[in-house]
Amino acid sequence: MAEEEEGEGWDGALIAELYKPPALLPIAQLKDSLLYAIETHPVTIIVGETGSGKTTQIPQFLHKAGWTSNGSQIAVTQPRRIAATSVSARVAEEMNCQVGQEVGYSIRFEDVTSAKTKIKFVTDGLLLREMLVDPLLKRYSVVMVDEAHERSLSSDILLSLLKKVLRKRPDLRVVVSSATLDAEKFLDFFAPDEGETVNGKTKEEYGAIISIEGRTHPVDVFYLAEPTHDYVERAVDTVMDIHTSGDDGDVLLFLTGREEIEKAIDTIADRIADLGPGHKTLQPLPLYAGLPTDQQMYVFQKAAENTRKVIVSTNIAEASVTIDGIIHVVDCGFVKLRAYDPVLGIERLSVVPVSKASATQRAGRAGRTRAGKCYRLYTEETFASLEDATFPEIQRSNLAPVILQLMNLGITNLVRFDYLSNPPSKLIVRALDVLYSLGAVDIHGRLTKPLGTRMAELPLEPMLAKALLNAPAFGCLSEMLTIAAMLTLQGNVFISHDGSQKLLDKARRKFAVKEGDHLTLYNVYEAFVSAGKKDAQWCRENSLNYKAMLKAVSVRKQLRHYLERMGVQESALGGADVKRAGGMDMVERVSRCLTTGFFAHAARMKSDGSFQPVSGDTTLWAHPSSVFFHRKADWVIYHEILEARNKIYIRDLTSIEMDWLTEYAPDYYKITNR
Repeated sequence: MAEEEEGEGWDGALIAELYKPPALLPIAQLKDSLLYAIETHPVTIIVGETGSGKTTQIPQFLHKAGWTSNGSQIAVTQPRRIAATSVSARVAEEMNCQVGQEVGYSIRFEDVTSAKTKIKFVTDGLLLREMLVDPLLKRYSVVMVDEAHERSLSSDILLSLLKKVLRKRPDLRVVVSSATLDAEKFLDFFAPDEGETVNGKTKEEYGAIISIEGRTHPVDVFYLAEPTHDYVERAVDTVMDIHTSGDDGDVLLFLTGREEIEKAIDTIADRIADLGPGHKTLQPLPLYAGLPTDQQMYVFQKAAENTRKVIVSTNIAEASVTIDGIIHVVDCGFVKLRAYDPVLGIERLSVVPVSKASATQRAGRAGRTRAGKCYRLYTEETFASLEDATFPEIQRSNLAPVILQLMNLGITNLVRFDYLSNPPSKLIVRALDVLYSLGAVDIHGRLTKPLGTRMAELPLEPMLAKALLNAPAFGCLSEMLTIAAMLTLQGNVFISHDGSQKLLDKARRKFAVKEGDHLTLYNVYEAFVSAGKKDAQWCRENSLNYKAMLKAVSVRKQLRHYLERMGVQESALGGADVKRAGGMDMVERVSRCLTTGFFAHAARMKSDGSFQPVSGDTTLWAHPSSVFFHRKADWVIYHEILEARNKIYIRDLTSIEMDWLTEYAPDYYKITNR
């Protein structure tokens, strides 16, 4: 669900206020040795805590040392969009320029750069897309892969491709920064084998490791003597104990998701009321992806006089953002991770124990400004039994989008590709099955032309890309552009501005279309650009997310440009014209078109309101945000499937005819008479 994903819409200017002056950062003392290492070695691995200044300062050191003087750029990749936008704002401020001038950022559907840009912050995924146009990344003199220890799918693939690029570009420099001691692993991956050379350099000459002494303040770590049955309850107890103990300093509490965070904040609020007069005020504040911008701001503001902040956060506060004033960290010991089930094609959101590396990162948040304390809500024995590092994303993800990208880059032997960690073969097989059924890959495992190539070039997941590319044949390109743009918002369309669920439900009903969620989203967009006139107040009255809607307008425009570059023009046919053409109304055209992309995501409603996929061995439920949460249907296709709260939900549903499945996917569905 969107709320568990990365944060959107962070206030970069606000975060920029939180950093120390550059000269005081630990990295300042290492400037000369760093520049020497980067000059003499193709690969430099930087090991340093979050907050040591590596992300903001290294690009500036390189820029001032002349790495951008011949028209080249420095790319700094980030695993999250929030980091790319907020850090670019900070660096631009330090360099006295506007974001988009000498310093800019580029994330999916948002490019804030110009001809002047020398330092460019990008998401890993976006740099991968740039390689489709510029496989050797010739515009860059240095590529810095930041937060590589997080082992995101895109950063792992990027590191593999950079290893290949370095073989052909001896002038390129790669800097890999990591907060934990994976340095040797990263260096071994890039360096030639013992006794071999690459571009005249031996294993010893190929790379260097530089460690930054980041945190100078000690952190005392406390464990539970006995395991707890309810870590949320125990976390609240711990926060209240800290608050009433007389110790000063703000508190950062790590929980796994929005529901737990809201429960903890409600409980803390009740407990504060019971304290009575004479105590300092305790101000609990949430921090999770998808939190409205105005609420994000409170987390970074200094607490009022005689007030202690307690920030209740997901693991977003572990590495992506730095909050000053934290002296106490309470670590529940768990994190919510996505894991893809290739047999059912389901993305599960599971609560799992943190790794030792994550636990160390969390504890480190307490010692930024002075000595701190970390309270781990698990035993010391449990800590000893934790995995050393988080399971790499490449070993638990749907690989179809990334395999499509690799194939478009000319990498055909996916099994022998040089992965940092090899993905399980069943994930590769599942991805190839999906791509073959969509017509992106042929029987020999090669990318089809033009369909496969065009699908790879669109910045959409393969199923949605296929449906959009089929839209002209159904005379509904205009409608599908809108639907595709709305689907990229990941469920952040309707929001409650005052916490009222009734008003939210009423707003949803107002736009609802009986045929399903895709056309409901289309209705919302149409109302926004016509009746709403792109107006914030109108969005507020209709429980809509104004910023998300503006984003949809921008994304739609960009998708149209992608198609125009492929020679596909947006049809002038509107809904009314289409209704008259060919005897098929717009609703049916759109539903059929969606089926050509999402046929593998088909399910049938049962009498109890649940859904059964064609494979028949799973029970699915319409997500509460769907129009089919309270409505009947027969067959539907859905956009997204995920597991949460021990139920498997499907999101963004549209009702279809069963015959369409065999019509548009005859190789995928065969009807048998039983």
